[in-house]
Amino acid sequence: MNQPDNPEIGLTINALGLLTNYHDQGSGDPVVLLHGSGPGVTAWANWRLTIPPLAERFRVLAPDITGFGYTEKTPDDCYDMPCWLAHLTGFLDAIGLEKVSVVGNSFGGSLALALAVHHPDRVHRLVLMGAAGLDFELTPGLDAVWGYEPSLQSMQDLIRLFAYDQTLASDELAEMRYQASIRPGVQESYSRMFPAPRQDGVRMLAQDERAVRALPHETLIVHGREDRVIPLESSERLHRLIDRSQLHVFGRCGHWTQIEHADRFVRLVGDFLDE
Repeated sequence: MNQPDNPEIGLTINALGLLTNYHDQGSGDPVVLLHGSGPGVTAWANWRLTIPPLAERFRVLAPDITGFGYTEKTPDDCYDMPCWLAHLTGFLDAIGLEKVSVVGNSFGGSLALALAVHHPDRVHRLVLMGAAGLDFELTPGLDAVWGYEPSLQSMQDLIRLFAYDQTLASDELAEMRYQASIRPGVQESYSRMFPAPRQDGVRMLAQDERAVRALPHETLIVHGREDRVIPLESSERLHRLIDRSQLHVFGRCGHWTQIEHADRFVRLVGDFLDE
């Protein structure tokens, strides 16, 4: 059960030697939700509007990937795609799940794509939402996200950057995410992940396009038309590369499809996973 005073803290399991915070709701076919890389992010903060309704149809698991949230850091506090991929597969092994559908947001989309490329037999269906995972020109928005230095004003600016609907950029949300970003050790780890020049971070998250083109999985690609963090063109390229893919673009939507269009997003993803 989640701790009543902090819904971001769920269950704990040892995955690859790291005490891993995760959420586990519902029953049925397993679906793993992978969060983005915003400062102070947690699985619950990212997926709080997605987990309960999807859990009415599936077993939904949402871990904090190492370096983020309430999961233990790596011993050397160094992070890259092989590290994150090893932690994810270790989490699946610890839970006892051989094959899952995966929904990845932004950074989580690149991790979901890496899982499909390097461990194709472990992925049933794939959902990529505002996903990194290909090489593209670093956007000013992504540069701002990865270059975050803690202050309430900086967090307010980022939230306005994420959302098309500026009414979502409330002072309360900014304060909550700012406080999460200044928990002990959080910024120290975060600043190590995507140092300047941050174009290198985009490349670090990218898969070889030939491997992406070879993916056999049914894939749903979702993107906000007004996304200022990950360019829509990247998802259009993913759609061209992945043969068994469909692309759904939400208008009047930034980088927060799962929040700005929560009900429609859940229906779209649920129906795709249930086919």
